[in-house]
Amino acid sequence: MKRALLAAAAIAAAALPSLALAQTDVEATNRKVVLDFYELAFNEHRPTEAARLYIGDRYIQHNPRVPNGAPAFYGYFEGYFREYPLSHVVIHHVLADGDLVALHLESKQTPDDPGRAIVDIFRVENGKIVEHFDVIQDVPPTTANGNTMFGGDKAD
Repeated sequence: MKRALLAAAAIAAAALPSLALAQTDVEATNRKVVLDFYELAFNEHRPTEAARLYIGDRYIQHNPRVPNGAPAFYGYFEGYFREYPLSHVVIHHVLADGDLVALHLESKQTPDDPGRAIVDIFRVENGKIVEHFDVIQDVPPTTANGNTMFGGDKAD
């Protein structure tokens, strides 16, 4: 009996990686909502329009410097884009898991800015962004391993 349970567990565990790679329709939709929002808000510099199209009636913010609500988001970024009209974001990785979508991105205020590495995590409910978390780190001029913060490797 013990052997049969172990064999069944091994078969189930072997099947899990392939199941984990399949993206559900909801995850694909959530991924598109977040990517469309990000492109409109941060690369086309239209945060008010992006907020009206993609942010829900409630918007919970976890960045300690930003208040809750869509008006706080677009109010801040309308001014930011006036100050940094050449700012641009490159999205390097996108992960969708149920109602969460995470972006790993490179954000620059100007073309010669070393930039910031950012992970933005959004919770999507009924096709609207309702919650946001982020982690932000300056990109250093050099790294101890020679790897960038965005991809590739320099194996020793």
